[in-house]
Amino acid sequence: MSSVENLVKEMIARDRKTFLRDARFLPKYHKSKLDSPDMGSDLSDMEFDSLDMKSNLQNTGSDSLDMGSDLQDTESDPSDTKILADFTEYNPLHKGHLHCLLEAKKKVPNGIFVAVVPGLFERSGRGLPYIMTRQARARAAIAVGADIVVEGPPMGIMGSGQYSLCLAKTFQALNVDYIPRGYKPDSDFKILLEKIDKGTGVAPKPYRMVDMGNGEVLLKGKLNEDNYVIVSLSKSLTKIGFNFQNKFIFIPRIKGVSGTVIREAVVSGVLESAEEMLPPETIRIMREEMEAKRAPLHQTRDEETILFTANNTTVPDLKSLSLLDGRTIENMIDKRPFNTLTEIESCIARGFSRHHVQRVLSSLEARIDGDTMHRYIENYPSTIRILNYKNKEVLREFKKRLSHRRLEICQSRMETL
Repeated sequence: MSSVENLVKEMIARDRKTFLRDARFLPKYHKSKLDSPDMGSDLSDMEFDSLDMKSNLQNTGSDSLDMGSDLQDTESDPSDTKILADFTEYNPLHKGHLHCLLEAKKKVPNGIFVAVVPGLFERSGRGLPYIMTRQARARAAIAVGADIVVEGPPMGIMGSGQYSLCLAKTFQALNVDYIPRGYKPDSDFKILLEKIDKGTGVAPKPYRMVDMGNGEVLLKGKLNEDNYVIVSLSKSLTKIGFNFQNKFIFIPRIKGVSGTVIREAVVSGVLESAEEMLPPETIRIMREEMEAKRAPLHQTRDEETILFTANNTTVPDLKSLSLLDGRTIENMIDKRPFNTLTEIESCIARGFSRHHVQRVLSSLEARIDGDTMHRYIENYPSTIRILNYKNKEVLREFKKRLSHRRLEICQSRMETL
């Protein structure tokens, strides 16, 4: 097994422990906290920039991680600094992402820009592994101008409606003032943007978009993926009762950036072929991750666990796993044992999403049952995990705004601030 495969296997095992712990934790707080993981607890439950950080911590002591323990309680000194929060995968962070970040900061120059980066299990909304870990993606975000990076919901093991709901609950927990979102300009889409800007939820239905207030069909047909995310988010925000009137900052997407071309450049190892689409900070960090054998990860799965789960899990336990349907389970039982992931893929029934097969593989990889998923979503976010931050001044201001929430700093901070 290669070092990258070992990294992915250990990362998923660690994230599973964190997920199960979060599902049990009820987000009820009596006073402001900035919590650090207990240094006497199992270190495997902590988040590190790389897996070998665990041994570094044991050898050098707790100073290897800046857990923010010197921050003072600021409940009596609330902050009126505005928070802008953008949910973006940064897979990897390209110039389109950077454009959205910079345009938002121009509109709210004194605000705190919070990048919400998908977290546990490192799987995208398509169910595919990310190119780099969330810690590396967080470093890239801070390098290009974000102020705080927090861990977002684990997209790849959820249905699209579930992670949209968790995303909405993240914005609610952050008590955001503004939500910058890139979109693809379209004359027909303008009416939806106007509705959402006024705080009206729009529900995406099969081939039509519906006003959640009066049931009016606002638009027929399908939407571009970026535009669909905006509509879906407005629906989820409406469902949880979060007032988003005048909170969205809609930013037209720039042209000339192709995720496909970027991924091909990463696979080939010739990053220069996508240089015009990537900020130099992204290229630098990606090269560092590649040299450290922590990237690229987007073609690597924990195959051993997936095969073991598919070959040995009982029918009741398979039925309990999220995203697995009855037809798929019947096919898997009939065709056991499996020797390759391709054999498993051939058993997965067609789903509503074109990414259904990869999501099912991610479910077999993570091994999260439906009841636990329900508790996790109900409690989400039990903790706001800070993956990285610009400096301690920004961190203090952020804590003032979120004095009612449980915060945890999860990233490695080897430099002196």
